[in-house]
Amino acid sequence: MSTAARLQAEGLSTLVLEQHDHVGGCAGYYRTDGFAFDVGATTLVDFQPGGVGGQLLADIGLDPPDIAVQDAYDLWLPDRRVTLYHDQRTWARERRAKLGDTDRHRAFYAFVDRLSEAFWRIVRNGVKLPVQTPGDLARNLRAMRLRDLPLLRYLRWTMADALRAHDVDDERALRHLIAMLVEDTVHATVTEAPLINAVLGSTIRRAGIGRATGGMYGFWRAFEAHYEDLGGRVLTDRTVMEATGSAGDFRVRTDNGEFRGAQVVSALPINLTRRIAPSIVGSKLDRHVSTLEAHEGGAAVVFLGVPETEVDDHDVTHHQVLAAYDEPLGEGNNMFISVSGPDDDVSAPDGHRAVMLSTHCDVSSWENLDPEAYERRKNELRDRLVEVARTVYPDLASAPVVDETGTPVTYEAFTKRPRGAVGGYRQTLANTNQRAVPQDIGIDGFYLAGDTTWPGLGTVACIVGSKIAAEHVLGGR
Repeated sequence: MSTAARLQAEGLSTLVLEQHDHVGGCAGYYRTDGFAFDVGATTLVDFQPGGVGGQLLADIGLDPPDIAVQDAYDLWLPDRRVTLYHDQRTWARERRAKLGDTDRHRAFYAFVDRLSEAFWRIVRNGVKLPVQTPGDLARNLRAMRLRDLPLLRYLRWTMADALRAHDVDDERALRHLIAMLVEDTVHATVTEAPLINAVLGSTIRRAGIGRATGGMYGFWRAFEAHYEDLGGRVLTDRTVMEATGSAGDFRVRTDNGEFRGAQVVSALPINLTRRIAPSIVGSKLDRHVSTLEAHEGGAAVVFLGVPETEVDDHDVTHHQVLAAYDEPLGEGNNMFISVSGPDDDVSAPDGHRAVMLSTHCDVSSWENLDPEAYERRKNELRDRLVEVARTVYPDLASAPVVDETGTPVTYEAFTKRPRGAVGGYRQTLANTNQRAVPQDIGIDGFYLAGDTTWPGLGTVACIVGSKIAAEHVLGGR
């Protein structure tokens, strides 16, 4: 949608074909019994003026629904609560007080802050990876400052390398806090996660974490209406079955009609793109698809519509909880709680709130289950998530109006993503940045966008990729 809106605002004629009955994808929503729930991403990152999302809104001329940037959210460890503040000075005081204040700690904090400041600025300035042409290299150098160049030596570091280099890798609370943030944003462990991506992901609160009135439902309703005001078209309930042709004359066959276009952008995961358009992409995606399938991840979410009294004892509406230090992350041990605002009557009826409890999980453990085993596993995970969430809200789900659970099986059914894998790759040094899937795979007029291309998952990453895809289309018109 962001690619199409950019192109429509530039004067091109665009058509979006959407398999579901509304747009949004893995930053989407569903509605039931007067509640609107976010089904993937629950926050909009960097949507302030000048930010990545703010640039998108400015480029297409959209005044969005109110996006309330969170001043802070709480991260609950087994032995302490740490508040992650948007304001950097307040956050600096909090982490020294809660996570350590030795010379080693302060040196590590300064290192992360330096990387975060530099690379958020570079991303906003239009960096492009992987570097494919001399023009890409020149573009990236323009996005940087001279004093940023020494930071490039960290492109082959992981987050674990940084922890070891500053002798804080054995600091249990600090390491687990970072691991939780990295898993949520990069889908990898601190041992695997590329340092640059992990720093950007774990400092998204610096860029501003926001939630629109009505959540993703409110955001997409406004975005789609504006796109259509620009002259763009969205056709829902159109499952693309096959794409053929070449630049200037592509044909896209759906289960409800065929469409022709001079250029095509596929925002599908690359394994689906290869399946749908084999005559176009040939073998160009084979290596990347193998990497994707070896680094897939899934998610499970509990959707609760509850009386407001169950969640009104905290001003903060977003929380992250680690249940146990000695258990692996995911499967409810590291979960995110997102609650609609007290005055958001689009997300929930008066006197109620929409609550989303989410955790990462393996996709393989959800495959080939008989109906009875599936229901048992789903209910066990639901109960685990609610139990952990009661660390924050003791009365949560005491009298829910809505109580539903989504699993990888659900995601596969509604998004058609193979095995219900969501959120792009689990990012490692072997599959991201210079080794990532580019928006241009060398096929004239056929480009890629979405969370399996660089820079990966999340709203801010997909917006960055959409801008690059749109630039390729504009260059080929």
